[in-house]
Amino acid sequence: MTSIILNGANGKMCENVFNIVENNPENFKIVLGIDPNPNSKILYNFKVEKNFPENVSADVVIDFSNPNSLNELLNFAESKKMPVVIATTGYSKEQIEKIKDASKNIPIFFTFNMSLGINLLTNLVKKAYNILKNNFDIEIIEKHHNQKIDAPSGTALMIADAINEEADNKFEYVYNRQNVRKKREKNEIGIHSIRAGTIVGEHEVIFSGEDEILKISHTATSKKIFALGALKAAEFIKNKPAGIYNMKDLVNFN
Repeated sequence: MTSIILNGANGKMCENVFNIVENNPENFKIVLGIDPNPNSKILYNFKVEKNFPENVSADVVIDFSNPNSLNELLNFAESKKMPVVIATTGYSKEQIEKIKDASKNIPIFFTFNMSLGINLLTNLVKKAYNILKNNFDIEIIEKHHNQKIDAPSGTALMIADAINEEADNKFEYVYNRQNVRKKREKNEIGIHSIRAGTIVGEHEVIFSGEDEILKISHTATSKKIFALGALKAAEFIKNKPAGIYNMKDLVNFN
């Protein structure tokens, strides 16, 4: 049994976590929800509070909240020596450094995407780059719903970073080609964002060479996949020592 505190409890993602937990009561239990707007129409069987209380214990915090709540989340988790699964996106570089610093004291599972499929895609594009190398241009297209605030998505950046690491960080990311009238450089990865309708999440990596194109893509049709990934991460991390963990640690992609 894994006991959980849900941060961002009244959001759509945490509602999906709750629904999965309801169908798996022998494996999970939500003991408390945290949300800046504790009143909700969602019928939970646990209490939702505005701030983290002192007198609460759990195996792990699952965070699907907002970058603005990071300091409170990390302060609470470090004070309780409690593991955290961070599934929120849109963090600044400075906030990511705070997460890494906190992981020296507590176990933190941190990834830009909780989907097994996306993390497999990331592994595949790294292998593709190592085979195709400098003979192919690389472009990334990501699509999300019209309520998503950050662009490009954290997942698109995660994919680009994975390729760039394989390339010894030689690539520069280009987001808005309309601002510069010149030919594409070889050391570019183009990243393009689309926001429309209710698209859950689509990511496509294009390797375009002379007379041939390779496309590797992933489509999420439901937010449930991210909730399920977060719960798997919670089970994985609850007894781990301090450190930062991600999908590579949870699943062997080799």
